[in-house]
Amino acid sequence: MANLAIVGSHKVNGVAKLHSELITQTLVPDFYFITPEKFTNQTNGVTPRRWIQQANPGLATFLTRQLGNGWVTDLDKLQQLKKLANDSGAVEEIQAIKLKNKQALCRQIAFHQGIQLDPTAMFDCQVKRIHEYKRQLLNILHVIHLYLAITESGRTLTPKVHLFAGKAAPGYAMAKLIIQLINEVAKTVNSDPRTKGQLSVLFLEDYKVSLAEHIIPATDLSEQISTAGTEASGTSNMKFAMNGALTIGTLDGANIEIRDAVGAENFYLFGANADEIDMHRR
Repeated sequence: MANLAIVGSHKVNGVAKLHSELITQTLVPDFYFITPEKFTNQTNGVTPRRWIQQANPGLATFLTRQLGNGWVTDLDKLQQLKKLANDSGAVEEIQAIKLKNKQALCRQIAFHQGIQLDPTAMFDCQVKRIHEYKRQLLNILHVIHLYLAITESGRTLTPKVHLFAGKAAPGYAMAKLIIQLINEVAKTVNSDPRTKGQLSVLFLEDYKVSLAEHIIPATDLSEQISTAGTEASGTSNMKFAMNGALTIGTLDGANIEIRDAVGAENFYLFGANADEIDMHRR
């Protein structure tokens, strides 16, 4: 079907810079050799009307006061905020907005799941479809490592809340096992008095857009750690970034373009890149 679609189409695009390169170099190089002008890139996007204006009204009000109304349809205007980087008043206001969003999420979690979280802790979130290539398994193994560092090595950690959310395909047994593992680890960590005030873990139930609108504005650290070369683009990375979360991620999908936009010094690079992954597989 892909071959027929390429032959019958005027244009063929990937949904992120790396994805477009993989299409032309590894997926259909013969078609690219014949008609290179047909292949383009169109990176996916998300709307700030929903993911800032609706989901984060406090931040939206701040942006409108600083930039006017035009940022809603032209996010390039956000670059004007650079001049506020050393403005202590503006920075404190943004921090207050983030804290308010975290408090709102804590109330939501307490109401629906009966669990109390500390809104002043770092909220480390991985929110996406549950899949092996997205590596929620790797993330929860890191949480286990932190738990053992506290309970066996006596380390004191910066208070962190690890939040997971997402759904598994009905027939995807491994993804369901990963969800089960996350919940079992959460039970162990949250019931151990030695981790109190340092480490909490929670899998948020029934993930959907309305829940995402609470999670994303409250996040401090966005986990975007898919195996490089497997994530076509991703969009949650964009939603988290535009709400002020720092990103830890691989050079994959739209992460690459986010890193270019915010600067390498403001992006926590993780893991091997696509070429290194390919080399290891060989």
